[in-house]
Amino acid sequence: MTAFARRELRGDFGLLVCEIRSVNQRYLEANFRLSDVVRELEMPLRDKLRQQLSRGKVDVWIKHEAIEGNVSNIHINQDLAARLVAAASQIDQLARHAAPLNAADILRIPGVVCVAEPNQQALLAATQSLFDQTLSDFVAMRQREGQALQQFIGQRLDLIAVECEKVRERMPHILAHYRQRLLARLQDIKAELDNDRLEQEMVLFAHKIDVAEELDRLSAHLVEIKRVLQQGGAVGRKLDFLMQELNREANTLGSKSVSADSSLSSVELKVLIEQMREQIQNLE
Repeated sequence: MTAFARRELRGDFGLLVCEIRSVNQRYLEANFRLSDVVRELEMPLRDKLRQQLSRGKVDVWIKHEAIEGNVSNIHINQDLAARLVAAASQIDQLARHAAPLNAADILRIPGVVCVAEPNQQALLAATQSLFDQTLSDFVAMRQREGQALQQFIGQRLDLIAVECEKVRERMPHILAHYRQRLLARLQDIKAELDNDRLEQEMVLFAHKIDVAEELDRLSAHLVEIKRVLQQGGAVGRKLDFLMQELNREANTLGSKSVSADSSLSSVELKVLIEQMREQIQNLE
C-alpha cells in the first residue's frame, strides 16, 4: 500500500530526519538507508517495522546532520598548541628574521581545533524515538487508505451480489424459452416428440445449464470476504485467495451460459472481481 511519513528532530546532537515511504508489493521488502553514526540501529528498526507491516516495498531514510558553527562543540588541543608555540620560539631563536607565529596561524594547523562528537547514546535514543513516531504516522496513513479501499471493495461485493441474483432469477425464463424453441423446432420439421421424451430433454438441459451450485458458492465467498474485512489485521493474502475462488466460479458461469444476458453477467462479474483484485494488492 502506498504511504508516506516524514519527521524531523533537533537537539544538541544536531538534526535528525526520518522518512518512510512504500509502494505496492505482494510481500514485505524493506530497504534502510541510515547515516553512519546511527547505522548500528538498522536491525532493531527492521524488527519494529516487521511487527507493524507484512506487505509492500518500504524505503526508510534516516539522516543525521551535525550542528555547524556551534562554539560549545569546539575545543582547543592545548597540548598540541603549546608544543607548536615552543617550536616556533626555537625557530625564532635560530632565524634572525622569522615571521612571528600568531594565534590565527596556530588555529589553522590541523589538529589544534577539534569539534566534539555528539553524545552517541543520546543520539541513538533520539533516533529510535523519531523512528517510532514516524512509523506511527506511516501506519496511520496506511490505515486511512485501507478504510477507503474497504469501502471500494464493499461496493463491488454488493454489485456482484446483484449480478448473481439476476442470473438466479433468469434461470426459469431460460428453461421456459428453451422449451418453446424446442417445440417450435419440432413443429418446423413436422416431428412429434412424446411428453416423456420432452421432459427428459428438459431435465438434461436444466442439468447442463444449472448454476445454482456456483451461485451458492459465490454467495458464500461474498460473506467470507465481508467477514475478513470486518475482522481487520493482515487480510491481504486471505483476500487474494478468495479473489481466485470468485474468478473460478465466474468462469464456470460463463462456460454454462446459454443466453446473452447470462454471458454479460459473467463478464460483469469478472470485471468487478478484477477491480477488487487490483485494489486488494494494496491491502496489508
